[in-house]
Amino acid sequence: MSKNYFTQDTEDAIIAYNLSNNPAEKSRIYDEKIHYAFFKLTQTIIHTFKFYHTEVENIEDLQHEIIIFLLSKIHKFDPSNGAKAYSYFGTIVKRWLILYNDKNYKKKINSSPIEILEEDNSHTYTIDENNSPSDKLSHNDKIALFTDLYIEYCTNNIYILFPPKYDKITNEYNYENAKIADAILELFRKREHIPIFNKKALYIYIKEIIDAKTPKITKIADKLYEIFKKNYILYLENGYIKF
Repeated sequence: MSKNYFTQDTEDAIIAYNLSNNPAEKSRIYDEKIHYAFFKLTQTIIHTFKFYHTEVENIEDLQHEIIIFLLSKIHKFDPSNGAKAYSYFGTIVKRWLILYNDKNYKKKINSSPIEILEEDNSHTYTIDENNSPSDKLSHNDKIALFTDLYIEYCTNNIYILFPPKYDKITNEYNYENAKIADAILELFRKREHIPIFNKKALYIYIKEIIDAKTPKITKIADKLYEIFKKNYILYLENGYIKF
C-alpha cells in the first residue's frame, strides 16, 4: 500500500490540528492537508481488502462515514508513544470496516436464499497487490495488514479459542488461558514499539502483564502460532484470508 498520499506533512498536520484551539485554523489544516490523506487511506483499504458488503451504492458514501469516524478519534492520536499516524488511523479504518462488513454479511445470510449463499465465497479479506495499480503493497505492508486482521480475529474470538475451564472446587470459571493469550496478543498490538525481540525478553514482557508459568505461556503461544500459520499459508496460496 503506497504511503505517498500519507506523507510526513500529513503526520505533522494531524499534530498541528490537535494542538490548535482555533476552529477556523483546524478547518483549514484539515481541508488543505488531512482530508485527501484520509480519503485515499479509506479508499485503499476498502479495495485492498474487498470490503464490499455495504449498505450504500457509492463507495465514496462509505468513505464519508469512515472519515467522520476518524475525525471523532483524531484527538486521541498521541505521537509521543512513537506511533505513526498512518498506522494508527489505518488500524482504525480496518477495524471499523471489519465490523461493518461482518454486520452486513450477517444480514445477507439471514435474508438470502441458501442457493445464493452457497455460491458466495466473498466473505474474505483479500490482500492482493494487483487490486489497484497505483497502490501496490510491499511485502512488509502485506504482513502488517495480515497481522492486524489476525489480532482482530483472535481478540474477538478469544473465549472461543481459549474457553474458560470450570473449577469444581471453587465453583468458578478459570479464564487464565484467555488472559495469557490476550497478553501475547498485546505484544503483537504494540509490536512497533517493542525494541527487543529475543525470546527471553518477550517472556518477561508477558509475565509483566500476567503471572503465569513459562510452560503454560508456551502452550498458548503455540496455539496462537498454529492459527497464524494456517491462515497465513492460506493467504500465500490463494491471496485471501478467511478467518
